[in-house]
Amino acid sequence: MKRKIIEINEEKCNGCGLCVDACHEGAIQMINGKAKLISDEYCDGLGDCLPACPTGAINIIEREAKEYDEELVKAKIEEKSKSAPLPCGCPGTMAKTIERTSLKPEINKVQENSNQSLDSMLRQWPVQMKLINSRAEYLKNADILIAADCTAYAYGNFHNDFIKGKITIIACPKLDDNNYNKEKLIDILQNNEIKSITVVRMQVPCCGGIVSAVREAMLESKVIVPYNEITITTDGKILK
Repeated sequence: MKRKIIEINEEKCNGCGLCVDACHEGAIQMINGKAKLISDEYCDGLGDCLPACPTGAINIIEREAKEYDEELVKAKIEEKSKSAPLPCGCPGTMAKTIERTSLKPEINKVQENSNQSLDSMLRQWPVQMKLINSRAEYLKNADILIAADCTAYAYGNFHNDFIKGKITIIACPKLDDNNYNKEKLIDILQNNEIKSITVVRMQVPCCGGIVSAVREAMLESKVIVPYNEITITTDGKILK
């Protein structure tokens, strides 16, 4: 079958290995100091590895290729998680769910009426769109918050009003590749039975990119979920 798949230019590859860490499916390995696509069946063609490559050695092309095998990838990931070291040896890249006892209303009420610092409401790690594994367990049946990254700095009560009870994904619609964000969200929607999406954006024109990416992802994936959109003004208020 003819489909989208990555192509690696060996002459441009500098052997840094960043694409190996970025590929959640394990389709890329370092062989003799160069990145190699080990099997068509492991590559979904979404290109999570593209932004990780500092030399532009990776492109998406269309060619005759074996069909992407999700079950084969799941088996490979499960095997790797049991035995392999963390990417780059760094625990900061490992996906994890964070249990929050402070989600209980009575605890929140005590905190809000005292000088005690409020607990974080973040329920998972990582949070950056580029680092999120689109098949991470915490995405299953989740209510998702997709936020332009400036919003958390502009709005003071961001954790309690927006993050609480949701899985958080952040991106910058001005500096990021919004087509990449759309494709990543399509993959998330098609594989996780998402319950709802809340988008929080700033009241600046460039922030419309995050809204477009989410809406187009729902339309193209044919997965339409309850959707809520909130706009924050630059002085930290919710736009009515």
